[in-house]
Amino acid sequence: MIQLRNLCKTFVLDGRRKMVADNLNAVFPSGASVAILGRNGAGKSTLMQMLSGATEPDSGEVLSTGTISWPVGFAGSFNGDLTGLQNARFIGRVYGVDTDELVDFVEGFAELGQHFRLPIRTYSSGMRSRLAFGVSMGLRFDTYLVDEVMAVGDAAFKAKSEALFHERMRTSGVIMITHSLGQVKRMCSKVYVLEKGRLRRFNNVDDGIAFYKALMRRPHPDTIAAG
Repeated sequence: MIQLRNLCKTFVLDGRRKMVADNLNAVFPSGASVAILGRNGAGKSTLMQMLSGATEPDSGEVLSTGTISWPVGFAGSFNGDLTGLQNARFIGRVYGVDTDELVDFVEGFAELGQHFRLPIRTYSSGMRSRLAFGVSMGLRFDTYLVDEVMAVGDAAFKAKSEALFHERMRTSGVIMITHSLGQVKRMCSKVYVLEKGRLRRFNNVDDGIAFYKALMRRPHPDTIAAG
């Protein structure tokens, strides 16, 4: 279980305050498959980083009874001068898993070929995302945080990623940010919509998607303020 308790986060951009979390309170049950939808810039990725512990809230707290992944596909913690293999082995040691097993899994899944043994600074953004997804899936967490990672790669890689994720979801929960509403319908049992720093929960996925579509047809609040 993950609980948000009075979570607040504000940024100042170009002299303007941007509230991305306005006293949020929510509970994500253990094993649940949840989608977080919202406009671009609503703060979805920042919320995900607070769930993972990578970003601190201004106030409030995130409580958990299980292990939570970093945002799957996030490659910012990789050392660019090390190879993909070396980075995978280092992360395996940090998490106390069999590093040989992790390296074998990541190499087979990420499909990087010879690049797996080249420095990450030579990778494209897509290659870095595939490596990060492979490392994330090679480690077992009670809840996986996913930020659009399955949009990376060709159709075959996307299908393979989704199939693997379905397998992981048999024993783990997922909190997902995605613009693919078809993916939400296939994979999620609840929907939250983030708007103006508030989360609105929908236990019915179709209702949540309908609300999100209606929201997207309205003018963006930043556009209104600028005008």
